[in-house]
Amino acid sequence: MPTYKCFKCEKKIQNTNLDKRFVCPNCGGKIFYKPRKVVKKVKAV
Repeated sequence: MPTYKCFKCEKKIQNTNLDKRFVCPNCGGKIFYKPRKVVKKVKAV
C-alpha cells in the first residue's frame, strides 16, 4: 500500500484513509506527496 505524506502537517497517511475523500484526516489539507525511500546521490563532474 502506498503511503502519502501531508504537505501541511507532515503526517503519514495510508491509502485506505484516502479512498473516499482525498483530504488529510488530521488537518484538512489537500496536498499530498509520496516520500522517497532511497535517495540516489550522483557525483558532479
